[in-house]
Amino acid sequence: MPSTSGKSSSKKSKHVRLPVPIMSPLSFERYFRRFSRSHVLVIGDLMLDHYIWGTMTRISPEAPVPIVHVEHESLRLGGAANVYNNILSLGGKAEVCVVIGQDESGQSLLKELGFRRSHHAGIIIDPSRPTTRKARLVAHSQQVIRYDIEKQQAISAQATRQIVKYVQSRLGSISCVVVSDYAKGVISPSLMDHVGKLTRSREIPLIIDPKVENFSYYAGATILTPNYMEAQQASGLSGRDHKASHQIGHSLRHKLGCEAVLITRGEQGMTLCESNGKSLHIPTMARQVYDVTGAGDTVVSTLAMALSVGASIQQASIMANYAAGVVVGQVGTTSITKMQLKEAIHQAYE
Repeated sequence: MPSTSGKSSSKKSKHVRLPVPIMSPLSFERYFRRFSRSHVLVIGDLMLDHYIWGTMTRISPEAPVPIVHVEHESLRLGGAANVYNNILSLGGKAEVCVVIGQDESGQSLLKELGFRRSHHAGIIIDPSRPTTRKARLVAHSQQVIRYDIEKQQAISAQATRQIVKYVQSRLGSISCVVVSDYAKGVISPSLMDHVGKLTRSREIPLIIDPKVENFSYYAGATILTPNYMEAQQASGLSGRDHKASHQIGHSLRHKLGCEAVLITRGEQGMTLCESNGKSLHIPTMARQVYDVTGAGDTVVSTLAMALSVGASIQQASIMANYAAGVVVGQVGTTSITKMQLKEAIHQAYE
């Protein structure tokens, strides 16, 4: 692989370099300085990630299951809430438009969002639905079990109208819209049709973190960010090399009429397919992988920040790849800071 900095490519490095000199460190810095101007609206499934940490030393006499001695617990923002949190951590402004239940988990989420001085007008409380809660029991750094409390049925027509009305009211203030779809009932064809028309009318980027069963909802979006399995299932194509990724991505882009599709491919990095028919393979920047939980949230958050401040889709995707490389090296649903992202990029160019 040719060197992008003029240095000999035979010199060994523990960092993977980009295949072409698309961006210089100074270009990254220019966008970082503008991050505070971004104002992102996140629509989707809000959830609470509940982590129970402990140790496991013996098997229960009541059933062939391990006994975990709980040492501590933690609550973290998940789903659309994690996207929101990532945007704030990167130095941008963010707000959410979501549906939660009238329950303890919903109150915990509101408390977390309140600590960050969220604008709460977009939070719709539905007493007939539980707030989605994902509980993970972790012993000796290994996840033992996960249980979910949720309702996947579609939200009411009234709640959908409330979301559309709120989005319409915010068009003059926001720089980007992110749809975080976990198929928990918030995202529907009707909602996406309205949101798509509203964002296109103001030329506001619309980024989709998709769910495979809902791909038909996302026609006309700016960019979709499926993982490789989702992309294969939605396109009906298969294969794992760069050529197959190119075909899968462009098939989805043509089918949905999107400007771009960014396929996240784990240890193989990302493949970006744009409307000009070209593809860019972006090698992974992760040096170690502990937990991929929330990595997709980090990708769409970074894309939103970069597109909000004038970066091209290609430039935004490269920044998102660096961000994903940072968060997969941490355990649990975590957000990335602007400083962490800057350090990761500077290390890659050393």
